[in-house]
Amino acid sequence: MKAWLSVVGIGEDGLSGLKPAARALVETAEVLVGGARHLGMVPDGSAERIAWKRPLSLTIDAIAALRGRRVAVLASGDPMWYGIGVTLSRRFPPEEMTIVPQPGAFSLAAARLGWPIADCTAITLHGRPLDTLRLHLAPQRRILILAEHGGTPRAVADLLTRLGWGPSRLTVLAHLGGCRETTFTDEANCWGDPPVPDLNTIAIACTPGRGAKPLSQRAGLPDDLFEHDGQLTKREVRAATLAALAPLSGETLWDVGAGCGSIGVEWLRTGAGGEAIAIERDPARAAMIARNSAALGVPELRVVVGTAPQALAGLPRPDAIFIGGGIGMDGVLTQAWASLAPSGRLVANVVTAEGEARLLDWHARHGGALTRIAVSRAEPVGPHHLWRSFATVTQLAAVKPA
Repeated sequence: MKAWLSVVGIGEDGLSGLKPAARALVETAEVLVGGARHLGMVPDGSAERIAWKRPLSLTIDAIAALRGRRVAVLASGDPMWYGIGVTLSRRFPPEEMTIVPQPGAFSLAAARLGWPIADCTAITLHGRPLDTLRLHLAPQRRILILAEHGGTPRAVADLLTRLGWGPSRLTVLAHLGGCRETTFTDEANCWGDPPVPDLNTIAIACTPGRGAKPLSQRAGLPDDLFEHDGQLTKREVRAATLAALAPLSGETLWDVGAGCGSIGVEWLRTGAGGEAIAIERDPARAAMIARNSAALGVPELRVVVGTAPQALAGLPRPDAIFIGGGIGMDGVLTQAWASLAPSGRLVANVVTAEGEARLLDWHARHGGALTRIAVSRAEPVGPHHLWRSFATVTQLAAVKPA
């Protein structure tokens, strides 16, 4: 089928800012789809108009029912950068779509500030938790943020100040590219309560102050950053475990018997893994996982309260599975291996003799690599230091045949 669905990026300058081809797609459309603000930029004509409803799927279903007619969806700036174009491209094949971008908020903000956009971290807080920002805080980093509403800059400033990043400079740019364009600038710890319009983009030049704790996004965070009750994969073992799990872009991890959730948290913090699901039977620990994921900047970590293998039913198919607890439950290894996608990785850590026996039995039937990891840390004893040894970990790592 030929292209029938157009997604046209439109800026604050409305139709006058569109290129001729983009304007023609809007003006010849039989059906216009958009929010009230965007639809208000187009003079009334013969085209039918559809405003977005919640959930978005209702309107997307309505668009699908119009297949074959000329439909134009109006979007903000670049529809493929945290825009509606991304959602539509998951539903409709590319050969049925024409996407025409305009300079988006990130490009316009970077241009106003003179920031090389390739050197910036670009995120959205529109419909996402504020704690998402925690992941990206680093000295000298420049962050561009799509705001949820006019109160987002105040919330960002409060979070930065609370985390020790108060000296960071905030620049809030509202109504970029239009006649109402406005800019607000101050340090986070001095931010007042200016009347910021809902349509705004936030730029942060990160500067650590007293109390700031810059964290690497590489595997192996310090143990004391996690709230735990003793069920924690130690830093050195955790780094080795993440290396064996080998996160790749867009992949899904099951963290079975998650404890405090350290493996799932670090899977997401690497920036490679797409999704992580922590399965934990203890409700108190499940709550702990949620707190750890928020505090460490990955509030999207999904927590499932239940006992494996029963709790694994119905979950999205994993590309990698870590079993850190529950290895003694009948069927956990069997169910995990059966659920794993082809070429997926299974990693299991145990410290007990009984757990090791199960891994050895499984290894004899399915293969994989067995590794023993022994960690000792030097601790002060008076004027001297002694080595404190942790329980030796036996690790199984296996790759499922393609």
